[in-house]
Amino acid sequence: MRLALSGGGTGGHVYPALSIAEALEHELRPGEKLEVLYVGSRGGAEAQLVERAGFPFRAISAAPIRGRLPWEMAANTVKIAAGARQARQVLRDFAPQVVLSTGGYASVPVALAARSRKVPLALYLPDLYPGWAVRAIARLAQRVAVTAIESLRRLPGGKSVVTGYPVREEFWQAHRAGGRERLGLDPEEKVLFVTGASQGAHSINKAVAANLSSLLQLCEVVHLCGHADEPWLQEIRGGLPDEQRGRYHLHAYMHDDTPWAMAAADLALCRSGASVIGELPAVGLPAILVPYPYAGGHQRLNARYLEKNGAAVVLDDSELGGLLPLVGELLHHEERLRAMREASRRLARPNAASRIARVLIELAGESQG
Repeated sequence: MRLALSGGGTGGHVYPALSIAEALEHELRPGEKLEVLYVGSRGGAEAQLVERAGFPFRAISAAPIRGRLPWEMAANTVKIAAGARQARQVLRDFAPQVVLSTGGYASVPVALAARSRKVPLALYLPDLYPGWAVRAIARLAQRVAVTAIESLRRLPGGKSVVTGYPVREEFWQAHRAGGRERLGLDPEEKVLFVTGASQGAHSINKAVAANLSSLLQLCEVVHLCGHADEPWLQEIRGGLPDEQRGRYHLHAYMHDDTPWAMAAADLALCRSGASVIGELPAVGLPAILVPYPYAGGHQRLNARYLEKNGAAVVLDDSELGGLLPLVGELLHHEERLRAMREASRRLARPNAASRIARVLIELAGESQG
């Protein structure tokens, strides 16, 4: 079976596509081989993640489907048209039986190319709220999969199904004891996991740095800070007393160890990109979610979804000055943490990737029929 993947800009778009491809290999008939090509944007974050996963990658031109100014819209239209031409050539050469889109700028040219080449198109929406690109692609897609039922009213009826968020297989394998051993964490200490997603979050990093000594008296901290802020945070770490320095585990980013770090933690402090809807529940990790204030409201809706279901507390970016007392309150209220952990696990959907993989198989079969 030949599958073309498209989606990018952040790990929240890329990792679901890779997880679905991995699940698809297990869903195919014995002896049937899966061939995958990932089509993404030039200069996007997706190329490195895809190549790390071992799949071939082709880059095309891409841009937002709207702009704030008339000349921005005109320039974006030109880039999208160029990307669609490039994507048509890519699909002509690769000849996929089905295309899966997970949103992002590059997905629009690929969706247009799939439509013109009459290749079946499936869309998976990671976020709860569909942005402009996803809503445009949904009109072209034959099937649409969504993370939660709340998304259905914003998408075309009759072709949408609720599957949950497909996370990497490692999240279902990771566990607390193994994560603590793997990362060199104390088996009994409280652990705070901090991340701003693949690019880091400067405001979260500054808040952690401002309260670092006090935080380290409360717990060990595993901090994924992003490459841009790592140098100055390493300087701060170097100036800590020896005892505290050993409790502060600073990383620019993690790949394979991320599920284990999350499984090892008692509480997360993070942005609320699409991945939190799947990854936090997979390991049952309670969270303080800080929505990125310039994400068109998508992150706020993701955060409110987890908060409404009892799995998280939402803290506005402008309220990060109150971070320390909130972390202390949650870490030392074991009954509340336990309730949040159980609420989070109830949202987990272990079969999400397999369900979407079966949708792709059905679409591929229909195209051949």
